[in-house]
Amino acid sequence: MAKKTQKKEAKISFKPAGDRVLVKPEAMEDEKTASGIIIPDTAQKEKPERGLIVAVGEGKRNEKGDVLSIRYKVGDKVMFSKYGYDEVTIGDEEYYVISESNILGTFK
Repeated sequence: MAKKTQKKEAKISFKPAGDRVLVKPEAMEDEKTASGIIIPDTAQKEKPERGLIVAVGEGKRNEKGDVLSIRYKVGDKVMFSKYGYDEVTIGDEEYYVISESNILGTFK
């Protein structure tokens, strides 16, 4: 009987500043044309616009200094602006740091 191995997610030791979130981008899948030709993800020019939030900042401060909390939470699957993020590498994984205002919405 083969032993099942589960891939454990590494705990992220990065906390985004202010109203930013850390997103693990959704893996791109190979695309297939109508005639059956497979276009590998390396040939596709578009970057993913979806991902999973893995860390959130404390929120944005208003003029009075009060913290306005972020409406998104860890575990939310989100869609974000195509060019509204910064790429960062933590360990050997690629993540995006996104401002709350660049998140377009969540998936249920």
